[in-house]
Amino acid sequence: MDLLTHDTQRFASAMECIFKLSGLLCGLSALVFEIVIASSQYWRLWEFNNKVVQFVSFGLWEAYYPQEFNVSGTVIKMLVHTPINSTWTISPEFQYAQTMIVWAILMKLIVLIFGAVAIKISCMEDPFVEMEIYCYKVSALVLCISSLFTLVSVSWNHFADHYGQTALDFPPNFPVRKEALINKQFTAVFPTAVLTTTMSLFGVIFIFSEISSLKLQSQVKFQHAYIVAEQEV
Repeated sequence: MDLLTHDTQRFASAMECIFKLSGLLCGLSALVFEIVIASSQYWRLWEFNNKVVQFVSFGLWEAYYPQEFNVSGTVIKMLVHTPINSTWTISPEFQYAQTMIVWAILMKLIVLIFGAVAIKISCMEDPFVEMEIYCYKVSALVLCISSLFTLVSVSWNHFADHYGQTALDFPPNFPVRKEALINKQFTAVFPTAVLTTTMSLFGVIFIFSEISSLKLQSQVKFQHAYIVAEQEV
C-alpha cells in the first residue's frame, strides 16, 4: 500500500513538472518555427514566362532564382541569390514584415528568459510566488504580442501577394522583368505562421493555467497559516 502511494505521489509530481514546463516548451517551439519563417526562401514564389529565369523565390532579405550557365560547353543550373536592398522597389508589407519578424524573434527570447526564471523560482524551497506569477504574466503578454506580429506580417504579405496588389519590383539589372510574371505559387510560410501562432496560444493557455494554480495554492497556504495562528491563540 505504501509503495502504491509512493508511486502515485511520484506520478503526480512528474505530471506537475511536465505541466510547469508545457508553457516554456510551447514558447520554445514557437521560437523555432519563428526562426524557420524568418530564414525561409519562400515568402513568395513567382513564375515567369522567360527562358532564362522561370521561377523567383523571395526571402525576407534575399531573392533566389535558378539560372543556367554554360561552363566549358557544359550547361549547369545554379541557384543564384541577390540581396533585396535599396535598388529594389520594396512594398510596405515586405518592409513591415522584415521589422516585425525580427521583433517577434527577440520577444520570444524574452518569453523563454522569464519562463525559465519562473520555473527556477518554483524549484526553491520557499518560492516567492508573487515574483513567479509576475514572470509568468510577462511571458504570456510578450508571447501574445510576438505571435500577433508574426501572424500580421505573414498574413499581410500572403494576401497582398495573392489577392491584392503589391509594389514589390525588381531592380533594373535583374535578369527578368515583372511584366513577364504569369503565376504566383502558394508556399508553406503562411501555414507555418498559423502553426506558430497556435503553439503560442497553447503556451499562453498553459501559462495562465499555471498562474491560476499558483494563486489557488497561495490562497490555500494563507488560509492554512491563518487557521494555525488562530489555534495557537
